[in-house]
Amino acid sequence: MAEAVRQRWPGMRVVHLPDYERLAGELPDTDIFIGYSLRAKQINNAKKLKWVHSTASGVAQLMYPELRDSGIVVTNTRGIFSVPMAEHALGLMLALARNFPDSVRHQDERHWGQQEIWDRPQRLTELNGMLLLIVGFGSIGQELAKRAKAFGMRVCAVNRSGRGEVSMADKIVPSSQLPQVLPDADYVVVAAPETADTKQLIGGRELARMKEGARLVNVSRGSLLDEDALVKALETGKLRGAALDVTSTEPLPAESPLWKTPNLFITPHTSAVSDRLWPRQTELLLQLLERWFSGQELFNRVNFKKGY
Repeated sequence: MAEAVRQRWPGMRVVHLPDYERLAGELPDTDIFIGYSLRAKQINNAKKLKWVHSTASGVAQLMYPELRDSGIVVTNTRGIFSVPMAEHALGLMLALARNFPDSVRHQDERHWGQQEIWDRPQRLTELNGMLLLIVGFGSIGQELAKRAKAFGMRVCAVNRSGRGEVSMADKIVPSSQLPQVLPDADYVVVAAPETADTKQLIGGRELARMKEGARLVNVSRGSLLDEDALVKALETGKLRGAALDVTSTEPLPAESPLWKTPNLFITPHTSAVSDRLWPRQTELLLQLLERWFSGQELFNRVNFKKGY
């Protein structure tokens, strides 16, 4: 990524730091910062800083007053993770529907577990004809909706405004109507951004409104889900299964009850990871830099009021 920038703009000094150790010494001369995060005290030392580009699409780590009030432009990588995350979410839904985790466990034990898998209360089922509720209908949610439609699923989406591309969903409702649409969903996928308004978006009350035997998938951020309430819903059989790619604490501590929760499938925050990640990151950054140096408006600008 750094080399691509050097080749395009050979007169620009490009510093690539493998970690944050030398950051303090470089920041005072930095005009543009590319990375995951800067802290408030670091912003104060970056007297020349004009633009922060986050290599993550989630920017909750940058939502502090010092940066918001600084006048520094902030952009993110919105859109480049959408395809792998949508595929990952669909993969988790398939894993729950077809009980792949139990099949893997039986394989590890060299046991042909056909009857045991069939006898589980979490019967093998199909995605076809099921109702998928997508909470958060940005680029990730829309890519997931396309794939779910190909599997013959019905799609309902929830976003802030209740508006969106109607060809991708059978129904789109505002977030205020989430309690009304939860009871009909067979699968709920959380793909909303992390903001002050979305923390604990799915809590005990929301889980209680879901139908008996529904399944839940979270590929957003751990803060959007009440994990204690999820454990209870799975232990009591209220939910037939759940899959998490994100948790409130990462890495997930060994003592976390999530590891032993029944019918819970965990992947270690890998939904956005792809062999195409850095080529996409590089292409996006080069486009933004072209616009920056030509004086054009930058896309993917972060809205501090919305938090994304």
